Amino acid sequence: MPTNLSARLCTFVLSLFLIAFALPAFAGPFEDAVAKFANDDFSDTEEAIAAVASSGNKLAFPIISALQDGRLMADSDSKKVYVTGADGKSIDAATGEAIASVPDSASAVRLNNRLRRSVDAALGSLTLQSPDVGTRLQAAQSVFKSHEETALEPVDAALAKETNKSVKTALGEARAAILLFKSDATEVEKLEAVATLRARGDQEAMALLTGMGDQPASVTKAAASAISSIQSSLAVWSTVQNAWYGLSLGSVLLLAAIGLAITFGVMGVINMAHGEMVMIGAYTTFVVQEVIRTRYPALFDYSLLIAVPLAFLVAGAIGVLIERSIIRFLYGRPLETLLATWGLSLVLQQAVRTMFGPTNREVGNPSWMSGAFELGQITITYNRLWILVFTLAVFAILLAMLRYTALGLEMRAVTQNRRMAASMGIATSRVDALTFGLGSGIAGIAGVALSQIDNVSPNLGQSYIIDSFMVVVFGGVGNLWGTLVGAFTLGIANKFLEPVAGAVLGKIAILVLIILFIQKRPRGLFALKGRAVEA
Repeated sequence: MPTNLSARLCTFVLSLFLIAFALPAFAGPFEDAVAKFANDDFSDTEEAIAAVASSGNKLAFPIISALQDGRLMADSDSKKVYVTGADGKSIDAATGEAIASVPDSASAVRLNNRLRRSVDAALGSLTLQSPDVGTRLQAAQSVFKSHEETALEPVDAALAKETNKSVKTALGEARAAILLFKSDATEVEKLEAVATLRARGDQEAMALLTGMGDQPASVTKAAASAISSIQSSLAVWSTVQNAWYGLSLGSVLLLAAIGLAITFGVMGVINMAHGEMVMIGAYTTFVVQEVIRTRYPALFDYSLLIAVPLAFLVAGAIGVLIERSIIRFLYGRPLETLLATWGLSLVLQQAVRTMFGPTNREVGNPSWMSGAFELGQITITYNRLWILVFTLAVFAILLAMLRYTALGLEMRAVTQNRRMAASMGIATSRVDALTFGLGSGIAGIAGVALSQIDNVSPNLGQSYIIDSFMVVVFGGVGNLWGTLVGAFTLGIANKFLEPVAGAVLGKIAILVLIILFIQKRPRGLFALKGRAVEA
């Protein structure tokens, strides 16, 4: 019995000795991989990245993320590696245990360009199994860009489990990018990879196909055909992109010119202060947002919806005041009207400088107007898309108002024959004031939209006044449909000329073409009879 007890006691003491002293010498593969970060050798670091990323350890993602951000610290003397968090707390990278502080002898693990690509690929492979669809999609795109061979196995594993169509497509493209550069990939795999990249058909796919180096003859031939196909496709998409830019510019021109189409086209008044009505609308938006920021921040996403009616009322009221105090004394005297409104524009600019200062003012984008989305190979920003929709809505409402309201009927009557309208009991002076106020109010809501894509400054209106007159004259004085067609025609033509002739020469070419066109059709695209014509 004593002998057995002694044997058991010896066994127990030996076990304790092994646990305390011997076992730490046999660290696992994860710990060995982490320790390589402390060797300060790029080759060891690359091996460590691959081993940690494929280990399946829960610390793998924090370690690789810290390495990417320069937060992975290593002590070459003790071979210890530490992860420092953004909150200042640190952990032992091998065990995950919290530590009081990182030793002074530790320094950040160095990276070069090759290692950065390896880090991107490792992070991509680590997030391929994320439950979040957006995270998986971003990870697949990251692997596609890095196309590191070490990511092939995680990509295949994720591809087998993926159910989301977009993520599955992105994973297939990432796999194709890896196989295209994989030295031991078969010819069949490379041909399939070329076909996948050809189907993707963007600049990144063409860059991979162009830089894939020496390949079998069949692969090289397939790649050349794919590059030619992608170039043709991109040329078509470039045309579509320019057309979209043209529509976007046309919507801005229409929004700025539609108010002028009323004051100049219908009333025959050359209003050089029209741009300042646009500016007043933009500053109204700024004031609304400032009030909301300071008092009702939860309403910021509704700030533009609140600013639209206020800008219309403020600019419209100023327009009525201008008509009653200045314009009504100058009907039939276009030169004096031009000079008076030009001087008024300078007064309004200086007044705004005095009130708000000469510097640009910040007008923020609500969340529903921020960001962009991809449509094929073109990028569409939400603010431009909403401005286009808003412009068409304003145009439709204005047409309906002119056609179905009493004020619209009176405006059309005064436009066609002022004396006959007066003899029928229409107060022409009241119609003049309301018409000028309507045109100014529409310019004000144009300022709300323009505040989202341009600098809000005292000179905002001057950027659009000349283009607005060009649109109105080209489309046909007094014809709203002509203004619509003229705005989009000039916008699209300008965007197609810019890549060829440059921005300045493009505008000059447009101006010359309009002058030549007006020589042939003095009344523009859509001629309209009215008091300006009869005069």
